[in-house]
Amino acid sequence: MSISQLSEQEIVRRGSLEKMREMGIEPYPAAEYPVNAYTEEIKASFNDEAEPRDVVVAGRLMCRRVMGKASFMELQDSQGRIQVYVNRDELCPWEDKDLYNVVFKKLLDIGDFVGIKGFVFRTQTGAVSIHAKSLTVLSKSLRPLPIVKYKDGVAYDAFDDPEMRYRCRYVDLVVNDGVKEIFIKRTKVYNSMRQYFNDHGYMEVETPILQSIPGGASARPFITHHNALDIPLYLRIADELYLKRLIVGGFEGVYEFSKNFRNEGMDRTHNPEFTCMEIYVAYKDYNWMMDFTEKMLEKICLDVNGTTEVKVGDNVISFKAPFPRVTMTQAIKDFTGVDITGMNEDQLRETAKNLGIEVDASMGKGKLIDEIFGEKCEGNYIQPTFIIDYPIEMSPLTKRHRENPELTERFELMVNGKELANAYSELNDPIDQYERFVEQMRLSEKGDDEAMIIDKDFIRALEYGMPPTSGMGIGMDRLVMLMTGQTTIQEVLFFPQMRPEKHS
Repeated sequence: MSISQLSEQEIVRRGSLEKMREMGIEPYPAAEYPVNAYTEEIKASFNDEAEPRDVVVAGRLMCRRVMGKASFMELQDSQGRIQVYVNRDELCPWEDKDLYNVVFKKLLDIGDFVGIKGFVFRTQTGAVSIHAKSLTVLSKSLRPLPIVKYKDGVAYDAFDDPEMRYRCRYVDLVVNDGVKEIFIKRTKVYNSMRQYFNDHGYMEVETPILQSIPGGASARPFITHHNALDIPLYLRIADELYLKRLIVGGFEGVYEFSKNFRNEGMDRTHNPEFTCMEIYVAYKDYNWMMDFTEKMLEKICLDVNGTTEVKVGDNVISFKAPFPRVTMTQAIKDFTGVDITGMNEDQLRETAKNLGIEVDASMGKGKLIDEIFGEKCEGNYIQPTFIIDYPIEMSPLTKRHRENPELTERFELMVNGKELANAYSELNDPIDQYERFVEQMRLSEKGDDEAMIIDKDFIRALEYGMPPTSGMGIGMDRLVMLMTGQTTIQEVLFFPQMRPEKHS
């Protein structure tokens, strides 16, 4: 970057960098800094009656008040912030006071990383602080942070533009309170779920991300090319078919947190790269999985928030088990007044049109029913609700319903108007499965670019025999949104997909 492209502050900071080096101070030292304490722990453990505690801390300089020979600064580390008292004569007990007069007062900037060695005390105003005995420059910041200032309850210079916050998440995490807590809770969600599965004896596994056939879901894949094999490969849209191969191979319960990729639209609840957890358990069905899922979500909510209720926007959502169970056809009837039972493709297309839903010739029965439910029903389910017993055309990997062969043993869990989880009594009849794949290929020939491709190796695996199995997938990003009260997926992804940045 040329000097003409730098702001005035950036030019000044680069000048400070060079002056430090001229003084023999390395602004980017290589040696380890022996941190032994953190801000929140220091404040929580402070005891006025105890002997002063020596500490070594490090973090960003976030503000500074210079008052002659004495100054106060605020240091921010990975836990929080703490005040630091700096006295010129103690910091520089020798004759040369340049470390204080030049470096601390003039060359250090907001955002610089510094190390402080000193002892903990309480100021006359009651603030637990650190009395600095030495200061070490650890990293010079060459760009100014957008520090938020408050006056009369109003925030000035707020770093709140979503485009910049998501693109520069590293700045967002530094200056905006609460952002880091979202991602700490994200980790707690994963840890709680993983513990739940492990406590039940199920095994975490890994399956391929690059696949020769994009299977396990109805979605448009990303395509790449493998030069050595000279074949197209697809980024995983789901890991379902590989996990079920492991059930065939003798594992009784397997799960995976998988990065999936779907070459589709982006909005407040969709990112082309997302995390999904899928679990498959032998000798179970979708009824068992509903019980298992609602108990798991109740546990996660308690582990993360200490309560079974979360507030998302204007809605207070309760994850207290059990959750209601409503059939797909009943849901459509409840919100449209139409009973779709027994309708053929033409009747469903006409019904969708009458309901004001856009349809096209590529849509088969399953896609039409899905559109009707998505447009007219899904958004109404705020509290966790299992929508069960989907028409067979919507579920090419699902076992037929034991009482009605036109339906399947499938559920989707709706929360806050969106699908959170999807589960089946898994189809383990290889002949039926092959016929379902063939039907999907017919839809593909009609123009449905989300229809599944026949996975012949998966059929072969089923022909060796797969025990009765239930499987469930849950969108981890949406789950984190719910557990943290966020309304956009971008808030719970460190680095959401963005359009390329335009540079002048």
